[in-house]
Amino acid sequence: MDKNTAFVTQKKVERTIDNLKKNNMNGYFVENEEEALDKIKNLIKEGDTISVGGSMTLSEIGALDLIRNNKYNFLDRYKEGLTKEKIKEIYRKSFFADVYLSSSNAITEKGELYNVDGTGNRVAAMLYGPDKVIVVVGVNKIVKNLDEAINRNRELAAPANCKRLDKKTPCSEVGYCMDCASSDRICNEYVLIKRQSSNERIHVIIVNKELGY
Repeated sequence: MDKNTAFVTQKKVERTIDNLKKNNMNGYFVENEEEALDKIKNLIKEGDTISVGGSMTLSEIGALDLIRNNKYNFLDRYKEGLTKEKIKEIYRKSFFADVYLSSSNAITEKGELYNVDGTGNRVAAMLYGPDKVIVVVGVNKIVKNLDEAINRNRELAAPANCKRLDKKTPCSEVGYCMDCASSDRICNEYVLIKRQSSNERIHVIIVNKELGY
């Protein structure tokens, strides 16, 4: 990224963080994965019960490795050998977690978080339950407005995730949303977080990298 492109990105991030603050959410800009992990460590504490939403971004920055140690009580949905019932139990326990880690399908420059879920466990925990929600996004997730957020999910996030998860949906074949009625559809719950009642709950870490879908 040259200095002129970096300038444009910087200004976009500044607008987003300013509007997050106006919406009672906290925004932070970090340069790389290491700085993102440092920020997460500053926002959590030893002994915290932590749960996570499904996220390529968290895997890419190493967040799962960070919380897989004896310092934290990690409700690990990815633990080997878990049955569907055990995973469902973890989803429900997530509402009582101290901290919920996730990414977002898009974040608007107006300081809004836009997410689409298959079962709703991720967006449900983001909306209510955990006292602290930490959202990690790459700069590629920032869009101008809600229309662009919706389009981003339809044209990129949904088909890419369906391909990753080996879902038998039309978008995994053609590369864009066809608003299908497939039994494998992952776009069922649509949520826009515009504002928080408490300015201590949602923390958005924006990484100066392209991360996730």
